[in-house]
Amino acid sequence: MDKKLKAFEELLGIMVDLREKCPWDRKQTMESLRPLTIEETFELCDAVMKSDTEEIKKELGDLIMHITFYARIAEEQGSFDISDVLNSICEKLKYRHPHIYGDVVANTSDDVLQNWEKLKLKEKGRAHKVLEGVPASLPSLVKALRLQEKAAGVGFDWGTREEVWSKVREEIVEFEQEVDVMDSDKMEAEFGDILFSLVNMARKYGINPDNALERTNLKFIKRFNYVEDNADRPLPEMTLEEMDALWNVAKTKH
Repeated sequence: MDKKLKAFEELLGIMVDLREKCPWDRKQTMESLRPLTIEETFELCDAVMKSDTEEIKKELGDLIMHITFYARIAEEQGSFDISDVLNSICEKLKYRHPHIYGDVVANTSDDVLQNWEKLKLKEKGRAHKVLEGVPASLPSLVKALRLQEKAAGVGFDWGTREEVWSKVREEIVEFEQEVDVMDSDKMEAEFGDILFSLVNMARKYGINPDNALERTNLKFIKRFNYVEDNADRPLPEMTLEEMDALWNVAKTKH
C-alpha cells in the first residue's frame, strides 16, 4: 500500500508543477480537457479489446492523469480537491453495496444491480427519473444497453429469454413488412427496434453487445487486411469470387 500511495502522491506533485510551470498545462480548462479525456477513454477501450496489458497500463495512467488534472483545476478554483473526489466515491461505494457494508442480502449480480438502482433513486428523490442517469452523448449501442439495465433495475424487464426471442422475431417480421413497401423512415424505425431487441437478448445472455460488435469489427479488419495483403492486384480489379476465395483463407487464420 505504501508503494501505491507514494506513486499517487508523486503524480499529484507533478500535476502541481505542471500547472505552475508549463505554459500548455497552465492554460487548460475543464472544457479544453473534455475532448482529450474522451479520446483517452476510447484509447483505453481499444487496448482492452486487444487484450494488450501494456497498453492498458499506459492508457490507465493517462486517464488517472486526467482525473488529477480536473481535480487540480477545481482546487485552484476553490471548488474541491482530489481528497474530496476520493472520499465521495468511497462513500458512494459503501452506500451502494449494503450487502458488503450493511445487512442487505444479495446473492446474485442481478440482485446487486437492482439494489444499486433502487439506492440511486432513493438518493435523488422522487423527482429523479429512472433513465436520467444515462448520458445523452453515449454511443447508441451502449446507450441502449444502459437504458435497459436501468429499467431492469426497477423491475421493468422481460421474465424469460424465450420472451425476448419472441420479441426479436416479431421485430424482424415488422421490418420485413416495411421493406415490402420501401418506406425508408419506417424501415429505419423498425430496424432500430430490431437492434434494441437484440441488445436485450445480449443482456439476457450476459453478453455486452458493444464488446461483441467490436470483436467482430476487429475480426473483419484482420480478414479484410489479409485479403488486401495477399491479392495479386488491386482489389477493384478483382472479382468478388477471387476476393471471396482469399476471404475463406483468412477465416482459417483469424
